[in-house]
Amino acid sequence: MTGMAAARAHTNIALIKYWGKRDDVLYLPTSTSLSFTLSSLYTDTCVRFVDGAAEDVLVLDGEVQDAASTAKVTRVVDLFRTRYGVGDSAAGAAFGADAPRVRVESHNHVPTAAGLASSSSGFAALAFALRALFEERYPDAPRMSDTELSTFARRGSGSATRSIFGGFVEWVYGTGSDDSVAVPVDDAQWDVAMVLVALSTQKKKISSTYGMKHTAETSAFYPLWREVSEKDLDEVRAGIRERDIDRVGAAMEANCMKFHATMFAANPPFTYLTSRSLEVIEYIQELRAQGLSVYYTMDAGPNVKVLCRRSEQPRVHELLAQRFPNVTLFDAGAGSGPRILSEQEWEELYG
Repeated sequence: MTGMAAARAHTNIALIKYWGKRDDVLYLPTSTSLSFTLSSLYTDTCVRFVDGAAEDVLVLDGEVQDAASTAKVTRVVDLFRTRYGVGDSAAGAAFGADAPRVRVESHNHVPTAAGLASSSSGFAALAFALRALFEERYPDAPRMSDTELSTFARRGSGSATRSIFGGFVEWVYGTGSDDSVAVPVDDAQWDVAMVLVALSTQKKKISSTYGMKHTAETSAFYPLWREVSEKDLDEVRAGIRERDIDRVGAAMEANCMKFHATMFAANPPFTYLTSRSLEVIEYIQELRAQGLSVYYTMDAGPNVKVLCRRSEQPRVHELLAQRFPNVTLFDAGAGSGPRILSEQEWEELYG
């Protein structure tokens, strides 16, 4: 083995949802989304060139992954091989035997495929580490900006686009692949935080990929999704500018419920909501009536994410723990963009 780079990237939670692709190959969204990067949930990924290997290898949490999972990683690695001039993937052409193969070792510090955004941190960490790896081996190639890097992360998972930056981040609709990018909006270094209520850390039964495709193709409500989502987005943007968590939270909740309504209107209908999800939602509404600035959102899974003031986060956590004693709670502030882990750090953590 020669060459090594490692990176840590944080998950993000969409306040304005990404739900649907207008291009399944380029992962172009049907609307602009906006997220909050989390400080406490992240993925660490190490990439190494394996000279002479016949294919890429993916190891996740100590387990070698199957061909289908590895293919998703290879799709992103191929972008780097092309970008750095060590292969040609045009029109699906295979890379030559001399193209460098990569071993990817990844550790999720967030439950995988449970609706807690593990794919956002996973593919952002992969892209960030691959850029460092390829730039080290091919120093004469043009340097890659974080904006361009976000388009590479996007090809692994749409939500990963946003994890290339910290704080509040938009994934812009764009006109095509080159300008459907992540844009940092605000570093969120003010009185804002989240408490994640993990009702289930098991792999969800309906994948996000299938769920969004089925919704886009069959939901009677879906044709309105972009129009109403953009109105909610304008409200969240205004709330962030004013640092008004109540304005942000109200628009976030409205977008969340419209998002889930598109699934109720699919044919056949489906939902990620559970009875316990609704219990948490009702309790959040009770706490807000008592004067706390607390607002809920949910993605493609049963878990509820609670937006709150950073100054009120300990109290919100305490109340949620009392009301739901058997669930796991994660506290998070505003997370940063990815960072490189040194070889020494990696060895100390995983060696």
